Amino acid sequence: MEITHSINDTPIRLTEERWEHIVSNKPYMEPYYERILDAIEKPTFVLRGYAGSLVIISVGRQRYLHVVYKEVSQGDGFIITAFVAPKYNQRMIVWSQES
Repeated sequence: MEITHSINDTPIRLTEERWEHIVSNKPYMEPYYERILDAIEKPTFVLRGYAGSLVIISVGRQRYLHVVYKEVSQGDGFIITAFVAPKYNQRMIVWSQES
């Protein structure tokens, strides 16, 4: 299990079970392990997700790494899933690296 910290300084866990879930459903994500952890600490954008989740966006070459996670409390959070997509919903931005 890896732990990284969000922009709110909340510890965010990436468990072995979640990592297996991510790569079993999206095998192309296998090389993104470190980038997922880095994206939590240094996101380009944070979007409001569903059911209280947040979505980290990390900008790549015409692709966007989405890391969906939840902050359960000030001292605990976890990654739900991650994927790469060609776009993101700009209307859902709640934090930007540039602000």
